Amino acid sequence: MEHSVPLIARIALNRPLRRLFDYTVPEDLKLVPGQRVKIPFGRQQATGLVVQTGVEPLPGINLKPVYAAMEDWPALPEETVSLLSWASDYYQHPLGECLFTALPPALRRGRKAEEKSVEWWVACDHDEPLPANAHRQKALLEWLNQQRGGAAASDIIRAGFTRAQLKALSDRQLAKAVSAPVSDSEPEAPELLERRPTLSTAQEAAAEALTSPRKGFSASLLYGITGSGKTEIYLHYLKQHLGPSDQALVLVPEINLTPQTVARFRHYFGTRIVVWHSALNDGERLTTWLKIREGEPVILIGTRSAVLLPFTRLRAIIVDEEHDSSYKQGEGFRYSGRDVAVYRAHLNRCPVILGSATPSLESFYNVEQGKYRLVKLEERAGNATPPVISLLDIRSRPLEGGLSRPALKAIDQALSKGEQALVFVNRRGFAPVMMCFDCGHMIECPRCDTRLTYHRRDRAMRCHHCDYQTAATEHCPKCQSDAFKPVGQGTERTEDVLASAFPTTPVVRVDRDSTQRKGSIQSILNQVNSGKPCILVGTQMLAKGHDFPNVTLVVVVNADGGLFSVDFRAPEQLIQTLLQVSGRAGRGTKQGKVLIQTCHSDHPLLKTLCDGHYLDIAGQLLSEREEGQLPPFRAMAIFRAEADTMEKSLQVLDAIKPLTNFPGIEAWGPLPALIARRADKYRAQLILNARNRKRLNSLLTGICQELDQRKPGSGVKWMIDVDPQETG
Repeated sequence: MEHSVPLIARIALNRPLRRLFDYTVPEDLKLVPGQRVKIPFGRQQATGLVVQTGVEPLPGINLKPVYAAMEDWPALPEETVSLLSWASDYYQHPLGECLFTALPPALRRGRKAEEKSVEWWVACDHDEPLPANAHRQKALLEWLNQQRGGAAASDIIRAGFTRAQLKALSDRQLAKAVSAPVSDSEPEAPELLERRPTLSTAQEAAAEALTSPRKGFSASLLYGITGSGKTEIYLHYLKQHLGPSDQALVLVPEINLTPQTVARFRHYFGTRIVVWHSALNDGERLTTWLKIREGEPVILIGTRSAVLLPFTRLRAIIVDEEHDSSYKQGEGFRYSGRDVAVYRAHLNRCPVILGSATPSLESFYNVEQGKYRLVKLEERAGNATPPVISLLDIRSRPLEGGLSRPALKAIDQALSKGEQALVFVNRRGFAPVMMCFDCGHMIECPRCDTRLTYHRRDRAMRCHHCDYQTAATEHCPKCQSDAFKPVGQGTERTEDVLASAFPTTPVVRVDRDSTQRKGSIQSILNQVNSGKPCILVGTQMLAKGHDFPNVTLVVVVNADGGLFSVDFRAPEQLIQTLLQVSGRAGRGTKQGKVLIQTCHSDHPLLKTLCDGHYLDIAGQLLSEREEGQLPPFRAMAIFRAEADTMEKSLQVLDAIKPLTNFPGIEAWGPLPALIARRADKYRAQLILNARNRKRLNSLLTGICQELDQRKPGSGVKWMIDVDPQETG
């Protein structure tokens, strides 16, 4: 009697394991790659993703069976599986964790791939009058009439109304529950379909230079100076080239940039716009994910992880502010959203547009190599002109909260004209250090090799690396002297100085501390966009993409931080930040002015910056990288180790170093990291620099396999970072 050969599927789990698992497939079950399944794993039941079917069985091994398929369709289509398989190989991260990153949290936990039913309400055409004293019911009815397509019950409650008021309207047949928003089944208004942004002559030329999706894959670097209207070009491009059944992806680096970007896109595309970022709840993310997977013709605006979602009709990809370091994931699956977007466009045979006023050296290098097409936009939109950038030497000048008297005078002049000013301080808190002027003691973090930052608002000392916090004190903990004072400038101190100097003018602080509450950034932006005189004080959050028409003056408190850093990327990031924040000035009809305070006004990099020609600076920085044989001229990866002692961390990396002894591979280290102890873990790193990227990738794969087999001791962790953004 012949026994049939069992069908076998190879399955990935959401575990940090560099291997897949084989299971038998029951005869009545048909599986395809990308499908979610329920499987036994140890003593538990787990959710898995099918990677391969028809696997050859190994003799003498008894395999467990798949319990069931969770859907009769693949959660991840073939193209998405290919994309994540490539990313797993390139970034040397376990395939299972990469694949599950493309699922919303609810599906990773095993929930059904379907939306929860939502209670949706609309106003009815009914003439029954409400009692004179039913004020809240009248307000609710008026509110419902203003909601195009109705509103979810949760939104009605959030707007301040109650279920009792909703029931009262329902009893009077003035409101009713429906299964879905009316607008979901209604076509967009004709005027919305015809609506297009008005482009200047320079914008039209740039838009025409971008490659049509009909020509397949292409990569274009849209270099547009700040205020040149790159967003209008994105809108025009999608309006011109996107069909009614097509999908598109627009990546933005920060959640805080999403609301204003969404508002501008919805003006032209209406309900076709959907969003994806970490602030959405599980239900919202599942709803958006299902729309994308089911092929609805959405334009998705999202942060980094949106590039991994299971699109089926992707027609164009746009990466705004492509230079931004936020596109690189800093832990776990350390991928670059920008670089994955380029590879995804290649897989989908569609165009990718990388936009920036300060392109990354990697993208600029790809232009020089002929891989990307350069499209220039060097005129500001409307009647706006680029700001005048000046260096303000603060050597020997008295400072108040980091601000010199000429800077305070310039702020006063801007305010007296009814204009707004922006003060850029790249440190949050009140002061980076508290120091005793009698004994010299400074409070250090007990868990990290760094000092605590003083936050005066909360009377707290905080570590910005591990979030350790303790109460602030007015006396030195070591000698009890009252000469215990803050040293240096943070956003809080600058805010206090400005509030004291300009008591009748609102001072608005924008940093991670002031924008933690939901909706806080939007209320701040609304206040600034009112145009009334005010002073903005903030960190890099203010440097990215915001449009403040009445800001005519930008003051950079200290520009010297990146000039002498050990990180080879620091000069590039410094210039990008300074030009981005400078670009907030003079975006309306008034001339903008930028004052950059520095103790090194004779530094050639800063002097070149005043000319404002970023591509010239980028060319200069690229020449320095080539001379030093650094990325993008060479491929780089970093092995990092952390343990409860530095000796253990270095031992792991010492064991790796002999494995890197290949022609064309340079190994630097191992050495302690710049902040050697963080959160009570001692950190070391080994940097690999290679002429050939494929050879480096092959070497990394072998080392990772070796490390998996050796299994470092208890409490020792190692990780790998390919194309690192930080080398400290």
